Amino acid sequence: MNRRHFIENLTIGTGAAAVGLSGPASAQGTTERRVTSRTRDDRAADLVIAGGGLGGVAAALAALRSGLTVILTEETDWIGGQITQQGVPPDEHQWIETHGATRMYRGFRTAVRDHYIRAYPLVESAKTDQLNPGNGSVSRLCHEPRAALAVLNALLAPYLSAGKLTLLLEHKITGADVTGDRVRALKALDLRSGREVVLSAPYFADATELGDLLPLTGTEFVTGTESRQETRELHAPEKADPDNQQAFTVCFAMDYIPGANHVIDKPKDYDFWRNFTPKMTPAWSGRLLDLMYPTPSTLVPKALGFHPEGISLGDKLNLWNYRRIISRANFQPGFFPGDITSVNWPQNDYSLGNLVGVSEKEFKKHVDGGKQLSLSLLYWLQTEAPRPDGGQGWPGLRLRPDIMGTDDGLAKYPYVRESRRIRALFTVLEEHVGAANRARITGKAETRAADFYDSVGVGYYHIDLHPSSRGNNYIDFPSLPFQIPLGALLPRRMENLLPACKNIGTTHITNGCYRLHPVEWSIGESVGLLAAYALEKKVIPRAVREQKPLLDDFQRRIRSLGIETHWPAA
Repeated sequence: MNRRHFIENLTIGTGAAAVGLSGPASAQGTTERRVTSRTRDDRAADLVIAGGGLGGVAAALAALRSGLTVILTEETDWIGGQITQQGVPPDEHQWIETHGATRMYRGFRTAVRDHYIRAYPLVESAKTDQLNPGNGSVSRLCHEPRAALAVLNALLAPYLSAGKLTLLLEHKITGADVTGDRVRALKALDLRSGREVVLSAPYFADATELGDLLPLTGTEFVTGTESRQETRELHAPEKADPDNQQAFTVCFAMDYIPGANHVIDKPKDYDFWRNFTPKMTPAWSGRLLDLMYPTPSTLVPKALGFHPEGISLGDKLNLWNYRRIISRANFQPGFFPGDITSVNWPQNDYSLGNLVGVSEKEFKKHVDGGKQLSLSLLYWLQTEAPRPDGGQGWPGLRLRPDIMGTDDGLAKYPYVRESRRIRALFTVLEEHVGAANRARITGKAETRAADFYDSVGVGYYHIDLHPSSRGNNYIDFPSLPFQIPLGALLPRRMENLLPACKNIGTTHITNGCYRLHPVEWSIGESVGLLAAYALEKKVIPRAVREQKPLLDDFQRRIRSLGIETHWPAA
């Protein structure tokens, strides 16, 4: 039956009415609320993308370069998602400099390096195509959020000037006009003025951090953990739990001024976090605010080190160096008073609640809790952290609000590791990408993940699940270089809504390797090209997968544009 419904809820982005939604029929139970803005505006484009993270920006660029008009919305005032507003330097695989990502993503990385070479007083030895501004150990390209923001804005600038792109910052999607299996329009609220905007297009992409469009449009989705009975995954639990989500993190940046006192006011929840021991299974290593933590792959307690002058601490990882985004050694003497590091550590992973499927009040409560945890970690480092010389605390540690672009010094948005996920035509399981599970299926050690005939991209990262809201400790184990199947980008029922970031057809387990920066970019880029191809051929995206001539043609096209669909032979 063809039904049309308009779902509205100002808190739906935090999941207020999303619990249990499984399709259009469930939308009838969604509480409707009248938007009280005084004015309204209507806009139209070929593609509307909700969410300006890496997936959203990549989808926009791919569509724009294909000749489409695009509307891109973003809740905050920065595009870039995890690499900018969330303060997380890129997590990437070891082959990223040469292959295993799209040409456009590698171009973005080159542009970040060029940004530093052009604009910063680097020492001569740093002016190379291998520049790592922060010399952080987590990535070959650790850099400031604003550097990525400058590059992304520059990439979009020509299309803004030409009127091909409409960029709506600080706009939140609050409603969806749906007829049967098609989205007709989205309703967005300007968070600054209260102005309501209705956005219509033949195609829509959900690149929001939490998969907000899925409940709004009645698109079937999954949250949390699936059961082993359902997925047959080696590391899946016996029982499903939709509320079992990975921890999120409110990141912050700091530098160190020796001899200075930059100790912040004692956070209001410091005593709670100072004495907090995570209740995990298997058990955590002790207090959260400590330099001990469970080794993710074995859960054996491991000692970490901390020294804000970046010195080697022997066999201990110096957390200061881990996500360092500015190494003063790369710049002319005196330009930076000290190194700058971004703090996304085990000690500020917040696991006491979810951001998906909760009320606006609950969402705010947990984000505030994550902020208090991060401020408490900073205060602990300033006042109590053990020093190698036997002392306590580093009062010269200085919070850097300017780096994160906020008044409180914390990232604009939490670093979200797990979103709602579509019920897709094809779901990537652990048996496809997990090294041990795959060997169990094939009977031999493999060097590559399962081959997908409908591949539209590649990626790699080990399966890395952080502690969860239901008390699971780290789940961390090897995966194999994998492909991104087109079937995982296609909802089972909806015809013109596509996922463009962490909300694709993965499981709780396989999300652990599909959620990283270059993979999110690749997903978004393929989605932008898919929308353009579907419009050109006058078919729905599902037909591209179902009809071999179309699939072959689409894959040839995306490969010609620099998207790898297969890994090189081992």
